[in-house]
Amino acid sequence: MTKKISVRQIFFFLSVLVGAWLVYTDPATASAAQDILRKADQSRGNLAGITWKVVLANAETRTETMTFDVKARGFDILAENLAPPRDRGNKVLMVNGNMWFHKPGLSKPVPISQRQRLMGNAAFGDIAATNYADDYEATLLGEESVKGEVSYIFDLKAKDNRVAYDRIKYWISKERVVGVKAEYFTVSGKRFKSAAMESANTVRIDGDVRLFISKITTYDELLSSNVTTLDLTRPTFRKLASYIFDVNLLVK
Repeated sequence: MTKKISVRQIFFFLSVLVGAWLVYTDPATASAAQDILRKADQSRGNLAGITWKVVLANAETRTETMTFDVKARGFDILAENLAPPRDRGNKVLMVNGNMWFHKPGLSKPVPISQRQRLMGNAAFGDIAATNYADDYEATLLGEESVKGEVSYIFDLKAKDNRVAYDRIKYWISKERVVGVKAEYFTVSGKRFKSAAMESANTVRIDGDVRLFISKITTYDELLSSNVTTLDLTRPTFRKLASYIFDVNLLVK
């Protein structure tokens, strides 16, 4: 006996086919989406050689801040603590997604996770350069206005557990191609914090002036008072030697 197909089912199948066609033909999907992410990554440190300073402050510990001098080449970074005095000289190194911590007096660097808490709701991975284009499976969800600025919305799912976050919902300005907003989720899909990004700094890339991250404000999903800011200042192009990112030389 031939089973009849209802009009509702026909419309459902047609909507699925049309939706799939739109995703496939959208110029901002597939390889184009990767290009968008790569360009946005350039505003978070994905450059041949650059240094900047990061100052962390947390609303719950207003009397104290942490200051880092950060050197980055590609997606490898070396961050050295400049303040407070008790942490001065501590170093964090990330190479190929692996991270180590060292402080004066330790005989060798200690492996750490990008997910480990640094201050407030900021993780060690938050001071590093981002490689969202390669570290995450990206799906374009559409577009949305963020503070009056049309932005792409990406759903990013981690390819492995070395990265700072399992899943990120990421808004990228369509005009400026820089990150403007993010929400962070656990593997189970629970949102635990969000962030707003500002890109008031500039750097020169291949002769063109490019916006660079200047501030990240993160908000705890459960504790409204737990707000952490990362101010990123003085980005400067500088040729960086390979030995700077050698874990065997971190103790020197």
